[in-house]
Amino acid sequence: MPYHAPVDDFSFLFDHVVDFAQVQATERFSEATSDVTQAILTEAGKLCDEVLAPLQRPGDLHPARLENGVVRTSPGYADGWKAIAEGGWVGIAADPEFGGMGLPMTLTSAVNEMMSGACLSLQLAPLMSQGQIEALEHHASDEIKALYLPKLIAGEWTGTMNLTEPQAGSDVGALSTKAEDQGDGTYAITGQKIYISWGDHDVAENVCHLVLARLPGAPAGTRGISLFLVPKFIPNEDGSLGKANGVKVVSLEHKIGLHGSPTAVMQYDGATGWLVGPEQGGMAAMFTMMNNARLGVGGQGIGVAEGAYQHALAYAQERKQGKTAVDGGTGTILDHADVRRMLMTMKADIFAARAIALSCAMAIDMAHATGAAEWEARAAFLTPIAKAFGTETGMDVAETGVQVHGGMGFIEETGAAQFSRDVRVTAIYEGTNGIQAMDLVARKMMDGGEAAARLLDEIEACAEEARSLLPDLAEPVWQASESLREVTEWLVAQQDMTTRFAGAVPYLRAFARVLGGYLHLKAALADQGGAREALARFYIRRLLPEHVGLLAHAQAGAEGLYSLSPDELAA
Repeated sequence: MPYHAPVDDFSFLFDHVVDFAQVQATERFSEATSDVTQAILTEAGKLCDEVLAPLQRPGDLHPARLENGVVRTSPGYADGWKAIAEGGWVGIAADPEFGGMGLPMTLTSAVNEMMSGACLSLQLAPLMSQGQIEALEHHASDEIKALYLPKLIAGEWTGTMNLTEPQAGSDVGALSTKAEDQGDGTYAITGQKIYISWGDHDVAENVCHLVLARLPGAPAGTRGISLFLVPKFIPNEDGSLGKANGVKVVSLEHKIGLHGSPTAVMQYDGATGWLVGPEQGGMAAMFTMMNNARLGVGGQGIGVAEGAYQHALAYAQERKQGKTAVDGGTGTILDHADVRRMLMTMKADIFAARAIALSCAMAIDMAHATGAAEWEARAAFLTPIAKAFGTETGMDVAETGVQVHGGMGFIEETGAAQFSRDVRVTAIYEGTNGIQAMDLVARKMMDGGEAAARLLDEIEACAEEARSLLPDLAEPVWQASESLREVTEWLVAQQDMTTRFAGAVPYLRAFARVLGGYLHLKAALADQGGAREALARFYIRRLLPEHVGLLAHAQAGAEGLYSLSPDELAA
């Protein structure tokens, strides 16, 4: 499939929208100069264009398969993984002490998004490893770090995250996997986990599983959960592989998309594992990996949106059908107003979602570099928005891409439907988007809405500055921010969590819409009279107004949701 990594878009966002210079000015990330950043983006773009994008269709047409207990990956995936590993892309943000580049999460997010646009099924493998690397860096013993991190960072081994069980779903606290102390510093892990992305494969020599399990006598619920590192092959002290562990693949899931990504049902039968973090500290340790993954999954949605947009645009530039009165038209469906509406909406939402995700990543970097509580709060607040809006943008843009293709979009050979099938799960895994929204209006507002208020203050300050230059764009952004502030204050005042949760999803999307307007406004200020101002006008005039209905929904409360009895719902 045709794909061209949007390197120029990232460069513009770094320089003019997300203020990446703040990150570069910190001591921790001082080596991420503009020259280094541009070189990283350019090289990653080449990898995506030349190596990963050609693997997109083969992975869909020739899925990963389980043969006699061995998982065989799609054609070309082993070479693709080798290119990723040898390029150092797995450890781009990892600690240099163990072989990583130590670069900012903002830059890592850009690279991961480009990989997702090129071939999402394969990009899942480095994303899972990156999350495990971060979890081990923060919570593992020095011995585990020394043995595992160099191998994971080099791509010789890969990492997974094992949370979900058949009976538990999103209720992680209901897990039944158990761990028993074997008296030698190891634990015997027994249980079954499902939906394990890249749970097994043939592209690297070892697979390292982070597994949530419960020790005997531990409390029920999430408080009693511990985290264990369980490798497929137990390594020797020198890092060479020893005997096979008591873990196996029961089956691979048959999915509507992401066929190239082996999603496994994993069985642990007294498998040897090592405790990561303290006993009953599993959720805190796993959340390090999950928060990393949530931002990464938002980027996956945006990456797929970019791929779907490019695919649809290429088709529209070639397809001739009907006639229009557009001056200087191309003679293709690109001249039709509704096709232009779809493509402009796709492009405008991709920019907004990408800018939100990079703003979140930049806040994470500043929190790591400075330790400042305000940066930590900003990063925490933006994470569920980046995840949910990024994945919703992926789904919306991919679906619109099918529509741009018309009847041909419903034909598998065009490849348009693959984007829609592949991206659909991103709104589900790493915490459904509904859970992200509930987290936003509950845990992320335990500060009384202070983090939200600081963001709204920033939006309004930018709008005030823009009034003299772009008044017709500045005013609606300012007004939208004020409306969002009023509803935020109302939400914070609601003591009944069900009332908050009833409007959580529309509230999150409204916040994303307003953030998108703000970030488009910053782009317009940096490119007055140019294409980015034109795109900002489209977004602010046509898409930003959606926040009005979304906020009305957010304030409607829970009562109407329960106005029909179960019998009436079924009638």
